[in-house]
Amino acid sequence: MPATVDAEQIDRIVWNQHHDPFEILGPHMVQQDGQTVWAVRAYLPQAEKAWVVLPEEHKEVPMEPNHNPHFFECVLQVQDLANYQLKYVIGDHIHVIYDPYAFKTRAITDFDIHLFSEGNHHRIYEKLGAHFTEVEGVTGVYFAVWAPNARNASVLGDFNYWDGRKHQMRRLSNGIWDLFIPGLDIGTHYKYEIKNYDGHIYEKSDPYGFQQEIRPKTASIVTDLDSYAWQDADWMEKRRQTEPLTQPVSIYELHVGSWLHESSASPALRPDGSLEPVVTVAELKPGARFLTYRELADRLIPYVKELGFTHIELLPVAEHPFDGSWGYQVTGYYAVTSRYGTPEDFMYFVDQCHANGIGVIVDWVPGHFPKDGHGLAFFDGTHLYEHADPRKGEHKEWGTLVFNYGRNEVRNFLVANAIFWFEKYHIDGIRVDAVASMLYLNYFRKDGEWVANDYGGCEHIEAADFLRQVNHVLFTYFPGVLSIAEESTAWPMVSWPTYVGGLGFNLKWNMGWMHDMLDYFNMDPWFRQFHQNNVTFSIWYAFTENFMLALSHDEVVHGKSNMLGKMPGDEWQKFANLRCLYTYMFMHPGKKTLFMSMEFGQWSEWNVWGDLEWHLLEHQPHASLKHFMGKLNEFYRSEPALFTQDFDQAGFEWIDCSDTRHSVVAFIRRDKGSDDFVVVVCNFTPQPHSHYRVGVPESGYYRELFNSDARDFGGSNMGNLGGKWSEDWSFHNRPYSLDLTLPPLGVIVLKLTSEETQKALSGQ
Repeated sequence: MPATVDAEQIDRIVWNQHHDPFEILGPHMVQQDGQTVWAVRAYLPQAEKAWVVLPEEHKEVPMEPNHNPHFFECVLQVQDLANYQLKYVIGDHIHVIYDPYAFKTRAITDFDIHLFSEGNHHRIYEKLGAHFTEVEGVTGVYFAVWAPNARNASVLGDFNYWDGRKHQMRRLSNGIWDLFIPGLDIGTHYKYEIKNYDGHIYEKSDPYGFQQEIRPKTASIVTDLDSYAWQDADWMEKRRQTEPLTQPVSIYELHVGSWLHESSASPALRPDGSLEPVVTVAELKPGARFLTYRELADRLIPYVKELGFTHIELLPVAEHPFDGSWGYQVTGYYAVTSRYGTPEDFMYFVDQCHANGIGVIVDWVPGHFPKDGHGLAFFDGTHLYEHADPRKGEHKEWGTLVFNYGRNEVRNFLVANAIFWFEKYHIDGIRVDAVASMLYLNYFRKDGEWVANDYGGCEHIEAADFLRQVNHVLFTYFPGVLSIAEESTAWPMVSWPTYVGGLGFNLKWNMGWMHDMLDYFNMDPWFRQFHQNNVTFSIWYAFTENFMLALSHDEVVHGKSNMLGKMPGDEWQKFANLRCLYTYMFMHPGKKTLFMSMEFGQWSEWNVWGDLEWHLLEHQPHASLKHFMGKLNEFYRSEPALFTQDFDQAGFEWIDCSDTRHSVVAFIRRDKGSDDFVVVVCNFTPQPHSHYRVGVPESGYYRELFNSDARDFGGSNMGNLGGKWSEDWSFHNRPYSLDLTLPPLGVIVLKLTSEETQKALSGQ
């Protein structure tokens, strides 16, 4: 049989050096002896014999080696070669497959590539990555990867014995490589083999892969994210029509891997009868393992619901290689970590949260990524996702790399990733980690170790533009969600809309308030009289941004002690201080975040390798603090004055903030939709005060709605016997006043009762 392709072309295939193997392999119409015939070519490494199988004709046509013992071809005089198969022998095994190079249809279009190239393909994850599909009546998996500086790209997997010669991809425009491999199914393990022009080979997990193997393995797994039957349509519709900034937001922040472990190494049973993966934790006692997402749903949701939090915030659940990184060094941005189960298991967890009225927030890390060889670093043999200049592309303090936000395709990768978590997993918010590190080119860099922007400044203009883009797109698609910035500097308008020049977040962590309050509560109460400014300063800027008051995981690690250990005094005073701090926090304008273990007063710092100290709940002070936390959340959620005007000056009013001698402050919180208001009085010393007079704007009976010193909470039970009538005694520039008893290290909240209630009380 005369050869239909020359030796040089065959060598390019054999040595995996062809940018488009479809030009050589698969079916081709050629002229031979004056006739138009089909030439079928296949490169089958290790194969000894090969045939073309024509199923409709029940015919097998032998193929002949050409130039290389494993490069086969044959010539067929047939009208149609649709869905032919290749049969070949390796040792004692016979294989029959559909020829991948017979399927030339592309799932990614020129328009997709155009949008991706300009950074505006918001659902590029539906095109790039691995997708189970059907082409020309044959099922298989379509692979596509962006590697513009690669010489060649191949798909590796169990199906080809991880041999990059067997499934070579073709290069499309803008450096996208694709290949449809028939016969593969959901659950297939795979990677990409990327070869650069120097001949170096990199085996990479799929940047757009939806699932990865359990660490320490790193292969991606073909997954269908559309098979789960969601039950949260009512929740999603209500969220779409709700403005979250006028609602109570009280977030329970946790790290899934250290909230609680299962003590048995036996795998848990899923509802469908299959077994959960067993992921052991070497640093714990033998037999300990992580809870699965489904077990977490069964145990965490009732606990959070009992405590009254509105949301659960998860430290990053995107795939990461090292447990001790807390999830913040992400290698699989589109893959929920398999430590705790499958993507469908995580969907179940979110669905169950919504069924119980709890929103889900996920920490998102677009600021940096690790250098692990299977990840994004040096992806195609060049600095593709990161800056090539280490003065812009590396966080030396963290040992990580910085995204190149000026490259459209990289920015598109991240913008689409944010959309992905809301679209596929129905989450209700993201907390964007380390925003300050993104916004400043000199962040944690010494002079000479950073590069100024085009205007000579230290502001990272491309990163700021990226954040504006992601928030604009996010709220366009998903009104009613939360986008929270962990931003610790004075960068202006972080939580302002993009159309006025803001970064577009709708909440920003108030790091200043956190530091001021922890410094204040850490000092002996006698010294607090000299530091009243710590308490009052936050109100000066409270309405310049939409602030989130956060006591987070960062405050209970690295030698900082847990919350209870920060408090001065004996054990009783420590618990009283903590109740006082929490109550002031929940009365202060702004939404709230509290890290796990703070709700019951853990003594030890957070340990990522262990459980929380749940045994402490056997002791009354800790059980009482947990009970207090539930009642505080319940009270917070029941009083619109405490949340409807968090970001409006009209919602807050000082009564008195100048009583430094007693370390007492008093203020009013007002509701937006009514004339309701509450009076909050805080005593930050262990000295109770009787006959303490506080001015109020209206006359009547003020019921004491909440007292952090209540006996049920472990307090001394000092208070005002349920409430106080106002007196016609002008005080604090108010026409009326209350004669109050202030409990030690306590906060009391009072509310003017209705006229009907006052008449009934007067009648008594």
